[in-house]
Amino acid sequence: MPGGSWGLAAKWPCCWSAVIHWPRSQRTSRMQSFLSFQLWMGTHPRGDAKILDKRISQKTLGQWIADNPGSLGSKVKDTFNGQLPFLFKVLSVRTALSIQAHPNKELAEKLHLQAPEHYPDANHKPEMAIALTSFQGLCGFRPVEEIVTFLKKVPEFHFLIGDDAVTQLKQSMNLGSQAVASALQNCFSHLMKSEKEVVVEQLNLLVKRISQQVAAGNNMEDVNGQLLLELHQQYPGDIGCFAIYFLNLLTLKPGEAMFLEANVPHAYLKGDCVECMACSDNTVRAGLTPKFIDVPTLCEMLNYTPTPSKDRLFPPKQSQGDPYLSIFDPPVSDFTIMKIEVPGSVTEYKVSALDSASILLMIQGTVTASTPTTQALIPLQRGGVLFIGANESVSLKLTVPKDLLIFRACCLL
Repeated sequence: MPGGSWGLAAKWPCCWSAVIHWPRSQRTSRMQSFLSFQLWMGTHPRGDAKILDKRISQKTLGQWIADNPGSLGSKVKDTFNGQLPFLFKVLSVRTALSIQAHPNKELAEKLHLQAPEHYPDANHKPEMAIALTSFQGLCGFRPVEEIVTFLKKVPEFHFLIGDDAVTQLKQSMNLGSQAVASALQNCFSHLMKSEKEVVVEQLNLLVKRISQQVAAGNNMEDVNGQLLLELHQQYPGDIGCFAIYFLNLLTLKPGEAMFLEANVPHAYLKGDCVECMACSDNTVRAGLTPKFIDVPTLCEMLNYTPTPSKDRLFPPKQSQGDPYLSIFDPPVSDFTIMKIEVPGSVTEYKVSALDSASILLMIQGTVTASTPTTQALIPLQRGGVLFIGANESVSLKLTVPKDLLIFRACCLL
């Protein structure tokens, strides 16, 4: 997890350092807190950023925006009913996070109505993760050919799926995309709905077999042997361990990203990333977790279109007017992420004004920030976070001649 201070006292009303909230859902056991961290930057009720500056009457970013809705920008304010539409995060993953997917708006409204204790809002949650370190995750269904290969090489996996479902999947390869999706859903549902005792038995057999092969000096990467052993150590007997044979395994290099639209199954396995999403905490889980799982909903909602792992990467576009700026602009209206990389030889960089509120996150470098409307200076270094109101530009003066790496979350309508 990037070091430094995650939040400083507020300095002025339209551009100030936010205090980042560690959400209640992450404050579990002391041991868990060392295995994965989440830092939230936004206004979601489960993690509304706090304001420390005693000169500002509002205690949280959500309260301040409610009293100053113009700071969102006119289009954002009107489109999202006066709410900040995105939630910005830093994740540091040491223990795998759950096999999960996020609902579209229609399903989110239904789930929130039925079980608000598990689905805390009625919003969708498309999200994007950009790697800060080498970042490993599962994302979307593999090409069927790869799944069939695992069914041949991993008899325990085949056993849980069952002969009939496996046969249907193999036959679907010649019958078109709809047949493939139907067969894939049948196979995945068979796995996820397997009896717990049977899953534990088959997983123990697989772990024993792979462990013996590894001890004998054999390479078991053709069946993701090392990953399987790591996941089993973290979540013994968990059905989610078998998901590695259904889902694409991606290892993002720093700066690479993946976009997760509604209904795409995924899991973050290890590494550090910045993440941005629609302002929601709706997650449908089915494995690798001690939290509430909802297997029927997950199996019903998923997108069963298989795609190669390379197609899950989401490349940025280089700004035409700023050589230091690249833009990750997903096909949703809720958020955009900008990556700013400024060489240490540059003494000053101007963060352009947008018709949107934005949140600036310092990953690398040391600067002082100021705006044309005030003489006050805000020192920012690694871990510093700045809230910028709409139509505010910010000047960053490098106080140490070292490269800057900054991410900025905003809403470009």
